[in-house]
Amino acid sequence: MLRIGLCVLYTAYALGANPVQADVGAAQTTLAGDMRKLVFLEQPEDLPTVGLTDMAGADRSLAEWQGQWVVLNFWATWCAPCRKEMPSLDRLAVTAADMGVAVVTVATGRNPPAAITRFFDDIGVKNLPVLLDPKSGLARQMGVFGLPLTVILDPKGREVARLIGDAEWDSADARAMLAALTAP
Repeated sequence: MLRIGLCVLYTAYALGANPVQADVGAAQTTLAGDMRKLVFLEQPEDLPTVGLTDMAGADRSLAEWQGQWVVLNFWATWCAPCRKEMPSLDRLAVTAADMGVAVVTVATGRNPPAAITRFFDDIGVKNLPVLLDPKSGLARQMGVFGLPLTVILDPKGREVARLIGDAEWDSADARAMLAALTAP
């Protein structure tokens, strides 16, 4: 009888295990440097569905990146800390792809495409996709009250963590956290 009880208990634990939470737990143990500002949620949260566009005006959705981890950065051309942070996100985009991590930026508020292009040219950014949230609909619904703000999305497209302010996203500390999140 004890054996049956233990089998039932073990099966319940196995079926109830949440691999994403296990990844989050491992990632939390690695937080150092700028990544200490990263706050993990107790439970992943679904994102609101708000229409975004790309620089050409085509409709885009964050659902395009489901199936991989996403470093989602909210920024604006007028934001000085964004100017400082953006090159590290650009460098991360190149190296994180090997880990199954995408880096996606959302220019929130009034950011004309010509100003975004100038901003990226001025600071040497070449590898980041830009989504536009011109009326800040997504930012408002996600509680983005200051810039920059970076959100980590799990492969199901849910928010698992956020970091308020700028950070060196290509630092060893950031790479260690992302490696822990994406470990098999």
